[in-house]
Amino acid sequence: MTTKTTRPLVRVLRDRDSGLYLSGVVVSGFGTSALWLASGVWVKDLTGSDGLAALCMLALWLPTLAGPLLGTLADRGRRKPLLIGVNVLLGVLLLTLVSVDSPGDLWLLYTVLFVYGAAGAVHDAAESALVATAVHPSLLGDFNGLRMTATEGMKLLAPLAGAGLYAAYGGAGVALLDAATFALAAGLYAGLRVREEKPGPPQGSRRQRTAEGARHLWGHPVLRPLVLAGGATMLCAGLNGAMVYAVVDDLGHSPAYAGVLYAVQGAGSVAVGLLSGTALRRLGVRRFAACGIALLALAVALRAVPSDPPALVCSAAIGAGLPAVLIATLTSVQRETPGPLLGRVTATANTLVYTPNVAGLAAGAALVELVSHRLVLVALGVVLLVTAVPLFPPSARAETVPHR
Repeated sequence: MTTKTTRPLVRVLRDRDSGLYLSGVVVSGFGTSALWLASGVWVKDLTGSDGLAALCMLALWLPTLAGPLLGTLADRGRRKPLLIGVNVLLGVLLLTLVSVDSPGDLWLLYTVLFVYGAAGAVHDAAESALVATAVHPSLLGDFNGLRMTATEGMKLLAPLAGAGLYAAYGGAGVALLDAATFALAAGLYAGLRVREEKPGPPQGSRRQRTAEGARHLWGHPVLRPLVLAGGATMLCAGLNGAMVYAVVDDLGHSPAYAGVLYAVQGAGSVAVGLLSGTALRRLGVRRFAACGIALLALAVALRAVPSDPPALVCSAAIGAGLPAVLIATLTSVQRETPGPLLGRVTATANTLVYTPNVAGLAAGAALVELVSHRLVLVALGVVLLVTAVPLFPPSARAETVPHR
């Protein structure tokens, strides 16, 4: 990367609050990724059931459907104390999992995972709102890119560490690790020097306040197309993800080779996270998102070629293309939303963008048994290209980005 490209990244990393935010993301993300893997293995070992193991992911994702409602909590008070409280709550809650050692205890694991998912929705909304007050608008793209890099980096490292810890100490050991990461994250957030105005008393009913975030998204000329494109992209990404084992089988490898493809994909996401701030400034949010979706479209379609080199290149391209619309959407939400609404709007956007991924995974799991995966991959590529086209600005004018 050139000096011009890295200068904004250095400014973000040198900022004390930004550094603490990113450290908190790394620490809590490590524990979350480790538990995400271990919980399914834990249930599988206790019951021998693939279906019950899959319920762990459902328990984590289900609360995101209530994201717009949960987001109102992030707008009720100061976000810094809320972040600290959520991390402390989850740390304490995870300690209860040390008692899970038989199938009859699984209700506790599922309950904790469900609360974990709900608290995560509140946490992400509060964090997004607080970041928007602490980071200059011209650097939000760089910050969100670094956040993506940190998150994807943890997805590469944490599952291996979690698997090793699970093998040595069981699920309780992983739960204790995750609890410790939340305690550390709470300490990092406590060190933030962010001044927040106390919000005024809430206006209207909870239903009205929840709907206010959705109205802002739907009525905004920048946010609506990005959120719609993000949801469509994540739906296709879920369908594509469900095809991975069929792709591996087509290549003539064992199922474990999927781990190699995921690792290469993660490396692509780490790379694009470092470059996203510069790309947003040069291309604008719509064009950056559109280019990412178009790259994803080509990579998904070319996955139908049964050869190792294209499969590896396509995995890296998928990792690089998919985050673009996610980073562009979050950055735009933070820039285009008034502070008092930001928690609700962030949570609503997250629900609309990420929930289709779960639907895509479920649909893909059924579709892969009925239709050739090559046909599905090519069709997904076409759908993604159609999704990308409306995001390209109709004229050559550049989208303006705030500068310091």
